[in-house]
Amino acid sequence: MEFVDKVAFITGGAIGFGRAFARALGERGASVILADIDISAARETAASLAEAGISALALECDVADEHAVEVAVAESVRRLGGIDILINNAGKHLTKYNQPFGKLPRHEVRALFDVNVMGVVNCTVACQPTMKQRGGGIVVNIASIAANLSSTPYGVSKLAVRGLTLAFATELAADGIRVNAISPGLMATENALDDLPQDFIDDFVNNRQLVRRLGRMDDIVEAMLFLCSEKSSFMTGETLRVSGGYPLGFD
Repeated sequence: MEFVDKVAFITGGAIGFGRAFARALGERGASVILADIDISAARETAASLAEAGISALALECDVADEHAVEVAVAESVRRLGGIDILINNAGKHLTKYNQPFGKLPRHEVRALFDVNVMGVVNCTVACQPTMKQRGGGIVVNIASIAANLSSTPYGVSKLAVRGLTLAFATELAADGIRVNAISPGLMATENALDDLPQDFIDDFVNNRQLVRRLGRMDDIVEAMLFLCSEKSSFMTGETLRVSGGYPLGFD
């Protein structure tokens, strides 16, 4: 199997994309670490994956807390020997973060950036030594199509993720670590469908995208698997848009 003997550390691994990433990597032979602030949900997911024959470890981890990240990474190394793949998936993404900076309370802006931006920094820096020791590794950051057009706090936080992808690709290249990102478009996730008005979803799919359907979880999972595999071995510092053709451009 493609990822046999690999260990994947997945932030926000208890639900949503994180859970789907863990299952997909685990089914292909990887041992997966579900690093999540909600340890109860992470343990439930780990138990479900274990029933499917996947080696899964749940660890409590607030990505905004540098020390908590270091503890979780150290525990992962102690129990599984090291880390080969890091998926920086944890993030805040509700509609309330898609309003002007002047309308969002400053403590909410800070909390958003602590998770969406500093979380990527904390986890990538913490995983670098074990990846280097194992001869290299893969980092996949989850950005958003909002980074292309949005000037809201959320969009800017995801634009920063794209910037961090470039920065870490450069910084970690000598260690054999490749760093890429995925920018999902409008996806049929439970959170998105609960958070967005139906008329907005319909307009976006029918009038703004070129592919007129909602994005599916598998669309992003397949992109993640590609970026984690040898098929993308000549790629680093890239952000892969998976958005049904929205927006079309040269950025």
